[in-house]
Amino acid sequence: MSYPVEELQRFGYQQELRRALRFRDLLAYGLIFMVPIAPMAIFGVVFSASGGMVVLAYAIGVVALIFTAFSYSQMVKAFPLSGSVYNYVGRGIGAPVGFVAGWAIMLDYILVPSLLYLVASVAMNATLPAIPVWAWLVAFVLANTIVNSLGIKMTARFTWIMLAGELVVLFVFLGFGAWAIASGKGRWTWEPLYNPDTFGVSLVLAATAVAVLSFLGFDGIAMLAEEAKGGSRVIGRAMAGALFVAGLLFIAQTWLAAVLTPDPQALIANGDATGTAFYAAAEVAAGPWLATLCAVATAIAWGLPDSMVAQVAISRLLYAMARDKQLPGFLAKVSRKRNVPRNAILLVAAVSLALGLYMNSRADGISLLASLINFGALTAFLLLHLSVIVYYVIRKRSGNLFAHLLMPLIGGTILGFVVWNANVAAQRLGFVWIGLGVVVLIGLYAAGRKPELSGFTPAQHSGAAVTERV
Repeated sequence: MSYPVEELQRFGYQQELRRALRFRDLLAYGLIFMVPIAPMAIFGVVFSASGGMVVLAYAIGVVALIFTAFSYSQMVKAFPLSGSVYNYVGRGIGAPVGFVAGWAIMLDYILVPSLLYLVASVAMNATLPAIPVWAWLVAFVLANTIVNSLGIKMTARFTWIMLAGELVVLFVFLGFGAWAIASGKGRWTWEPLYNPDTFGVSLVLAATAVAVLSFLGFDGIAMLAEEAKGGSRVIGRAMAGALFVAGLLFIAQTWLAAVLTPDPQALIANGDATGTAFYAAAEVAAGPWLATLCAVATAIAWGLPDSMVAQVAISRLLYAMARDKQLPGFLAKVSRKRNVPRNAILLVAAVSLALGLYMNSRADGISLLASLINFGALTAFLLLHLSVIVYYVIRKRSGNLFAHLLMPLIGGTILGFVVWNANVAAQRLGFVWIGLGVVVLIGLYAAGRKPELSGFTPAQHSGAAVTERV
C-alpha cells in the first residue's frame, strides 16, 4: 500500500517528494548507510578500547539500538513524515524540543559525510599516493552530489550495486578467515565476547560508544518516510531488518578478526593509530592480497555509497526543518524534474567538502569527527525514547505499556550509560553544540519565529491507534 495525498495534507504538507522506494530499497539504504564492512575501519580502536572484547561492544550496541529502532517504528506510525527525530520529538513532545532534537541529530548528519569522505580519501591516498587527499575529497563529493541530484531512484539503484560489492568482499573475508582458523592459523576463543581478566562495565561501555559509529545510519531510513511505498510499517520493518542483519555481519567479522589478530596484547596496550589492525588480521587469514582488498573496499564503501546516503539523509532533514520555517526557505525548494531537495543536497556537498578539507589539516580530525557524530546521534535518540513515552503514555493514555513505556525506558537507559561513558572531549564539544542550538532557538523566539509544526498539535493528533499491538 502507499499513502494517499491526504496523508501529508492533514499535517499541512503537500506530497512533493516521489514515493518510489520499496522495502528492499529501504533495507539496502540502511545497510549501505551503516556499511556492512564498517568495522574494518575502526576494528583496532574498538578492540583496544574494550580490552579485546570487541564482539561484546558490538553486541551491546546492536541491542541498544534495536530498542531505538522500536521507538522509531512507534513514532513513524503516528507521524509518517520526513525529518526523523526532528518531527517525532517535535510532534510528540513539543516543537521547541523537536528543534533541539533536530539540532542534535544535525550534528551527526552534517559531520557524517565529512568523516566518510575524509576516511575514504586518506585511505585511497595511502593506496595511490600520487593523488592527494584533497583531490579524492573533491572527486567523492562531486560523484555523490551528481547521483543524488538525479533523483531517489538513481540513488537506490547505485546503492544496490555498491551493497552487492561490499557483501562479496565481506564474505570472501569470512570464508578465508573461517578456513584459516580451521587450519590452525588462529585459536578459537570466547575472549572477544567476554574476558574476565579485562572486563569492566565502564571499559566496555566506552568501547560501545565508539562501536556505535558502525550502526549509525539505520535511523536514516526514517528520513525517507515521504518517499517510501507502504508507509510507516515498511519504514519500521526496514529499520529493524537493517539493524539485525548489520549486527550479525559486524559480530561475525570482528570475532574472526579478533581471533586472527597477530598480537592482541600489543593492540590492547598500544591502540591502532594507523587503522590497519583489521587488515593485519586479513593478511594472516589469506595473505597481503586479502588485506589490500579489504582496505580498498573499505575506502570505496565509505567514500561513495555510505557518504551518498548520508547526503540524502541530511538533505531531507534540512528540507523538513526549512519547510517549517526553522531554517532558510531556499533549503525547502524541491526540483520539479527530479523531485529531490536539490538546494539542500548542494549545501551538504559544500559543507562536507569544506569540513573534510579542514579536518584533514588536523592531526585529530578523524577521531574528533567520530566522537562528535556519536554524541549528536545518541543525544537525539535519548529524546526520541522520551517522545514515545510523552506522546503515547501521557498524551494518548496508551494502555500498551510494554511498547510505549518499558521498551523506550530500557533503550534510553542503555544509551544514557553509553553517553555517560563516552569520550570526555566529545561530551564537552557536544554540549557546546547543544548550547548553540538553544541560543538559536532563543533567537527564533526573539525574532517572532518560534518553532511551529504544520498540522495538528500532539494533543489533537489522532493518527496512530495506541491500543495496537506491535
